[in-house]
Amino acid sequence: MKKKVYIETTVISYLAARLSKNTIVAGRQVLTQEWWDEYRHSFDLVVSELVFQEAEVGDPEVAQRRINYIKDIASIEISDEAVVLAEILVNRGVIPDKYAEDALHIAVCAVNGIDFLVTWNCKHIANAVLRHKIENIVESQNYQCPIICTPAELMEDNYV
Repeated sequence: MKKKVYIETTVISYLAARLSKNTIVAGRQVLTQEWWDEYRHSFDLVVSELVFQEAEVGDPEVAQRRINYIKDIASIEISDEAVVLAEILVNRGVIPDKYAEDALHIAVCAVNGIDFLVTWNCKHIANAVLRHKIENIVESQNYQCPIICTPAELMEDNYV
């Protein structure tokens, strides 16, 4: 059985964007495209309603490209349990209130038993300093925390 991977909006944004002049962003875009082309088929991909909402924002042409990437991916609902868990992550100060959607991405994964949350949001989600705190809070609420990682971290053969 394939592991389930939740595709957070930043991954789709890197896929759909024009190649950046910023070398770090451009490198992430190339890695993301490589993961998408060569590794995504090894997993069962899911998104949530929140990913669709975030993907629709901004330049209409780029938004349509983002939607095209995810339109055929299974979408999971945002349940009341996920909302409560997200609120706990915010209330305990792990995710800033201003970025509550980031907590909701994590919570949706935990509540639905998703194995991996793949993201390029290294400020509030795939952050080495916060990761342990996120895991502790999620597990204190009797959920298994997804492995939070970047696409580059899901390119290793031991995950496939």
